[in-house]
Amino acid sequence: MKILAVGMNYAEHIEEIHNKEHQNSLLSVKGKEIVLFSKFDSSIIQPGKPFFVPDFAERFDYETEIVVKIAHVGKDISERFAHRYYNELTVGIDFTARDLQNHLRAEGMPWECCKSFDGSAALGKFITKEELGCDVQDIHFHMDMNGERRQTGHTADMIHSIDQIIAYASRFFTLKTGDLIFTGTPSGIGQVKEGDRIEGFIGDRKLLDLRIK
Repeated sequence: MKILAVGMNYAEHIEEIHNKEHQNSLLSVKGKEIVLFSKFDSSIIQPGKPFFVPDFAERFDYETEIVVKIAHVGKDISERFAHRYYNELTVGIDFTARDLQNHLRAEGMPWECCKSFDGSAALGKFITKEELGCDVQDIHFHMDMNGERRQTGHTADMIHSIDQIIAYASRFFTLKTGDLIFTGTPSGIGQVKEGDRIEGFIGDRKLLDLRIK
């Protein structure tokens, strides 16, 4: 199983993560290459386990995302057929070692250490598209921390749709049954600390409940 993730897929998130010198990156993302990176299978937090704050960085941020599970093997998938290759979705957290990421970005180095470390991917309970009850590009999702709303998203605001992401990724990688795709985070990212509790929702349905230790 592999995990692919999309960076910079919501305009407001691009604006919050980049300073004014880099806001022209929004123009370079729209309508062009999708930003993909990978996470390792050891990134996944096992069910019932907490996120343990590592000691190799000063700041770890949550990024709430819709996660898609691939249902069939596919390569060079056409966008118009991409919907046939997944049937389950959930809400997940892509944890980022933010200060380490800033350092690696400044040095032009790869991001694996800040994005793919052990325990950096939290997954909620998967539900089917039928259970979802709406089009996948009309999903409202949110994350509460310690009972307060911290992040909200709507898949209609994605720069690149789920089907576009699947078609693009399959040009480079054979997608296999069980592969996961994190589809990008909206604005509202923030730091986690020991003692926090994260709850992730699609609509009013709570799918993720995670403790930070």
